[in-house]
Amino acid sequence: MARGFSAVPFGDETDVFVLNTCSVTENAEKECRQLIRRQLRTSPDAFVIVTGCYAQLRPEEIASIDGVQLVLGAKEKFDLSQYRTLLRSNGPRVLVSEIADTNEFHFAATSESDRRTRAFLKVQDGCDYSCSFCTIPAARGASRSSEISEVLRRAHILCEEGFQEIVLSGVNVGDFGKKTGTTFYDLALALDRDPDVTARIRISSIEPNLLTDDIIDLVGSSEKFCPHFHVPMQSGSDAVLAKMQRRYRSGTYAGRVERIKALMPHAAVGADVIVGFPGEAENDFEVTCDVIRALDLSYLHVFTYSERPGTKASALPNAVPREARKERNRILRAISEKKRRAFYASQIGREVTVLLEQGLEGYSENYVRAHLEAPIPEAAATVRAQLLEVRGDTVRAKPLEVLSERHRALLPIL
Repeated sequence: MARGFSAVPFGDETDVFVLNTCSVTENAEKECRQLIRRQLRTSPDAFVIVTGCYAQLRPEEIASIDGVQLVLGAKEKFDLSQYRTLLRSNGPRVLVSEIADTNEFHFAATSESDRRTRAFLKVQDGCDYSCSFCTIPAARGASRSSEISEVLRRAHILCEEGFQEIVLSGVNVGDFGKKTGTTFYDLALALDRDPDVTARIRISSIEPNLLTDDIIDLVGSSEKFCPHFHVPMQSGSDAVLAKMQRRYRSGTYAGRVERIKALMPHAAVGADVIVGFPGEAENDFEVTCDVIRALDLSYLHVFTYSERPGTKASALPNAVPREARKERNRILRAISEKKRRAFYASQIGREVTVLLEQGLEGYSENYVRAHLEAPIPEAAATVRAQLLEVRGDTVRAKPLEVLSERHRALLPIL
């Protein structure tokens, strides 16, 4: 319980329902509306608060949704308790500051698994980039982060609570320290050298132009950092990358992947790709496919371009027909599946450390989804295992040794 509130699982009856929204894609906004209606069926008298990116960008639109009583912007969302006097007032109320006024950094830590073995630690927020398809700078504000010493302190708390993996997250995590005179490499080096940071560390996603040789080399030599990089590509066509206003071209991207694999042949490298961007001709898409096939990538996250109000891309000519976007998405997902299976097959016979997340399944340090053969103690958190055989979307693995047990403490309030 914190400040008089206690959390209940989503879908359970509740007095107050808080929804932190996304606005990256059109589907995210549709899901927001669906979740509100779904919760109100369970708790028709609940006080509904909506915050996050969608709320910051289009607060009046959210306020018009039946049942919403309070809309909070990016600046206002970090201390919900200050609005307790409004919880029985008649809504809707909209409290959203100008995004230029949102310049403070607030830490957050979450766990996505009921085993509570992996924690996501936000170390950076906001973005100073101007990608033509993206709403995030308008929703989250300028790039900002905390001091390295504070990140270390919060990492210590997570390790003391028994978390076995910490994922460093942010809107543009490689931009860490921009306004404090430090860099993401400085943060990574400090975490790697700190003996009190006992969990393994994973980088959530990092832009190719911010993924320096120093960072790659550090991960390659570290026993703590996971050999796994998720590096957004968005397109393999330089013409499309220019229209997207990305800060690199395909040659830079390929160079990053090649350096990673030269130092760490077993490393996983994932990519984000957007299909159907305005002006993406058929030959542009074919170039993207050729680049992806040529690179030693492990998997793709494929997104179909959707027009976002207020972005530069939404005003660009030569929109790609929706059916073509859908077909290109299908093609890249098929390529992704081949890449993933090939990567998994290349790992057969290796011994890895699997962090269990659900039942007998979890991920290795290099992001292989492993299914362990029984028996395994119920409390096991990390298990040394040998990868044996690709089966569907997992790899069958033989457990060799239980390295740690699951900690039963709740996620701390940081």
